[in-house]
Amino acid sequence: MQVLLKLSRLIDSLSSRVGWLTMWLILATTLISAGNAIVRKAFGTSSNGLLEIQWYLFAAVFMLGAGYGFLKNSHVRIDFIAARLSARARNWIDVGGILLVLIPFCGICIALSWPMFTQAYTSGEMSQNAGGLIRWPVYAFMPLGFTLLLLQALSELLKRVLFLLGQGPDSLADADHKSDEQKHLEELEAIAARKLAGEK
Repeated sequence: MQVLLKLSRLIDSLSSRVGWLTMWLILATTLISAGNAIVRKAFGTSSNGLLEIQWYLFAAVFMLGAGYGFLKNSHVRIDFIAARLSARARNWIDVGGILLVLIPFCGICIALSWPMFTQAYTSGEMSQNAGGLIRWPVYAFMPLGFTLLLLQALSELLKRVLFLLGQGPDSLADADHKSDEQKHLEELEAIAARKLAGEK
């Protein structure tokens, strides 16, 4: 079991590092976009290469950041249902979802996107726009992103199973925590309710 926990931590570390990289890619995308807009407005010129690198980086953020999103439990959940379930029930649902949906989905996407990447790489496919970029790097984000998501899915599956076997913490417990905005709103509602009760 310790080997499995170590493997899970290794995958989590990889996802965290890739997530850190995607945060910097967001900054790079913003700076390139702003710089391109300023040059276009100030000097009446632009570059197709700069325009394309914006959406290359934008694609990288979404494709490479999916595993990190899963690690941080920031993906979409039906919270009003999950909040009513026990910790074991939530973990069983996740195990089913990971095994029946996420892992097969990642496998299919990797299998479909890999030939697109290899074809673009071997052919040296270029953008049809003047001054555009070579295409294979953006195609590479698809199999790479789904591979990272698949690895994180395996890590999360290990965590859920170890919890269900009573040999690990509940990694979904953090998902139960409310955001700062939700907590603040609930505090304001409680204050308002107390004031109303005091007036009556």
